[in-house]
Amino acid sequence: MLRALAVDRTGTGLWAASSVLYLTFVTHLSAQQIGVLLGTAGIAGIAGSPLAGRLATRFPVRPLLIGCHLLRLVTLTLVLLCTRFEALLVVVAVTYLGDRAAKTLEMLFATRAAGERRVAYQALSRSAANAGYGLGAGLAAIGLAAGTADAYRALILGNALSFLVAAALVWRTGEPGGVVGPKHPEAPRPGTKGPWRDRGYLRFVLLDIPMNLDDSVLGVGLPLWLVSRTSAPHALVPAFLVINTVLVVVLQLSVSRRAEGPRKAARAVLLYGVLLFVSCVLLAASTGCGTWSAAGVLLAAAVLVTMAELMRSVSSWELAVLLAPPDERAAYLGVAGMSQSIQKSAGPPLLTGVVMAAGPAGWLALGVAVAGLAVWQRRCCEQRLGALEAAEPVAAAG
Repeated sequence: MLRALAVDRTGTGLWAASSVLYLTFVTHLSAQQIGVLLGTAGIAGIAGSPLAGRLATRFPVRPLLIGCHLLRLVTLTLVLLCTRFEALLVVVAVTYLGDRAAKTLEMLFATRAAGERRVAYQALSRSAANAGYGLGAGLAAIGLAAGTADAYRALILGNALSFLVAAALVWRTGEPGGVVGPKHPEAPRPGTKGPWRDRGYLRFVLLDIPMNLDDSVLGVGLPLWLVSRTSAPHALVPAFLVINTVLVVVLQLSVSRRAEGPRKAARAVLLYGVLLFVSCVLLAASTGCGTWSAAGVLLAAAVLVTMAELMRSVSSWELAVLLAPPDERAAYLGVAGMSQSIQKSAGPPLLTGVVMAAGPAGWLALGVAVAGLAVWQRRCCEQRLGALEAAEPVAAAG
């Protein structure tokens, strides 16, 4: 399964590095059309997580995951055949929906297969995913150096083929043991409402959206801030991705071991807020530095954002599992997966249109806001965990 995940993310790295150039130079879309296409696809991706969670309550996870891989194989092949904007809009949107559904199903698969060792498994999966993503970006650099239409098509085809290989690897993996959702209808337990009527869980999901902003800060905020507001050399931009990839691969397992258990996972939320706050302070301070001082400050910010990502990758998944009723976990995790999708759609416009437009004060305001929300998130999680622990003896007696 880890091999399948690494292959999948290798294809994702190919797509991330080449998609905009392919849409620009091969299909000849305008910048506005590409923005609409990718924005619409991001919105479509939001529906992928709850849809996957809903289906996983009725069907085994493994064939569903294989289906997601094959769906993306078909849609990426259609991307190579489509030339009209309207057709590309549909197939790319379905691709993103399948992508988010696959990520949720991978999460469910790991939850069932790893059991109580899910934190260690999640760390290994994060390391495998980042290694695959880095490999895909490196392979894309070779094709992009050629700069021809055939090279761009080869990169998109490579992404499509990665889904075929991933599907084959998942096929060779047995269905994990354990039960995520009930196989047969059962009488509902007292107090179970479903994720859409569980206010406490929905509050966790909503607060988890800003707890994913490190993704946009690293991929959008840091590069654009360097280019537009500092004198640091532009060649520094690729170093941010290199730092992120290397640190995640090297440190994810050790960080996860130190955050096992509900209380430590809740504490990781607070550490996330602190790390992102300091990162925002460094970004705000970089405008008043010289060329090399600004470079050093921005590199330090990239390290801290990556450390925040490590905290988030532990806390979001572990708490999403622990705060959900065990017999409805699939549906709940499907809803929890929406937080990353929503952030990917709302985060970049928030940074470019609000935070960066306000200058250094915008970064300081963002840091304070995220830190405050992290405190609130930790408090809400600890209260819910306490209530669940208190309810366990009652459920056992019943």
